[in-house]
Amino acid sequence: MHPATHARTQPDRAAYIMGATGETVTYGELNDRSNQGAQLFRSLGLKTGDVIALMLDNHPRYFEIAWAAQRSGLYFTCISSKLSAGEIEYIMKDCEAKVLITSAGVGPVIDELPALIPGVKLYMVGEARAPYESFEAARAAMPTAPIADETAGADMLYSSGTTGRPKGIKPPLTGAAIDEPNALTMMAQGLFGFRPDSIYISPAPLYHAAPLRWCMGVHRMGGTVVVMEKFDPETALALIERYRIDVGQWVPTHFVRMLKLPAEVRAKYDVSSIRSAVHAAAPCPIPVKEQMIEWWGKVVHEYYAGSEGNGFCYVGPEDWLAHKGTVGRSVLGEVKIVGDDGEEVPPRTEGTVYFAGGAPLAYHNAPEKVAENTNKHGWTTLGDVGWVDEEGFLYLTD
Repeated sequence: MHPATHARTQPDRAAYIMGATGETVTYGELNDRSNQGAQLFRSLGLKTGDVIALMLDNHPRYFEIAWAAQRSGLYFTCISSKLSAGEIEYIMKDCEAKVLITSAGVGPVIDELPALIPGVKLYMVGEARAPYESFEAARAAMPTAPIADETAGADMLYSSGTTGRPKGIKPPLTGAAIDEPNALTMMAQGLFGFRPDSIYISPAPLYHAAPLRWCMGVHRMGGTVVVMEKFDPETALALIERYRIDVGQWVPTHFVRMLKLPAEVRAKYDVSSIRSAVHAAAPCPIPVKEQMIEWWGKVVHEYYAGSEGNGFCYVGPEDWLAHKGTVGRSVLGEVKIVGDDGEEVPPRTEGTVYFAGGAPLAYHNAPEKVAENTNKHGWTTLGDVGWVDEEGFLYLTD
């Protein structure tokens, strides 16, 4: 359940392929480069529990850095490349990152940052310019052997910040081995049919929680990830055909854009290899999902969850066709719909969506946000509104 394992058993298998350029990184290469990255982090004095930040476009070095941090017991905070300098400064200081790794593809904002985050070690991938140093050059000077004190790190991601400042989600480190199975990987296999030989397409920015975690989950299983540097609907179809992609994770906007292609363009591409098209992030309009199922078959799966991990709902294609519009039934945590009086309401009554019995909310440096989103029963919410039917299927309305 780790790239290091697959580097021993199938070193020449592609861990990931960049969609536009075809650049391929094998498991052997990913293992060596992540070991070198871990050695570099230790040489900088970083220890278990410290934080590095990545602010990159969908770059070939992304996973090499993330896995280097994971096997070093570090937190890795992935920052949106679309933020302003002030927003980036806030996240960098809130998570207390000691290293920032960025790329020229992010744009001119990277020139504003050095003055805002003094004391942070600055690196660039690709061609570097002062005061940033070349990450690849620094890494290349390091040995490919594992560090002596490997332990599992974790991502530390931030909420979207649509209601105030983004909130950091910092899971506790367990001291576990780097290859310990995680819940997401087991869910990918059990619910969505991911396999060790899967070819997975990633059409979204890697700084988002779902693309990052699903891709790393595929790496844990030994599959291959095809990374789109930027989403284009026809290119996505061409990649599915070229690599015989069988699994992928999407958002409804991707579906809409592919469906808007002329019928003759869509008909050009063979998408019969798709076994599991997983979507999330927003409710999918019923007509859009109906058209996707008609086109791709009964392979469209949906889930509703947040980076916080306090609950998880799932619906497969058969159940969705029988309950159109649902985002699923609870797999993790029990769904509770709560009215204005703070009490649970009957089925088919709209209210705030809470989860009971799931993981507790834990926002970094924001106990007031935890309290604000936890009710008197100890149930927690992401702030969404909806209702459940008599069978427990959840429908979001706001």
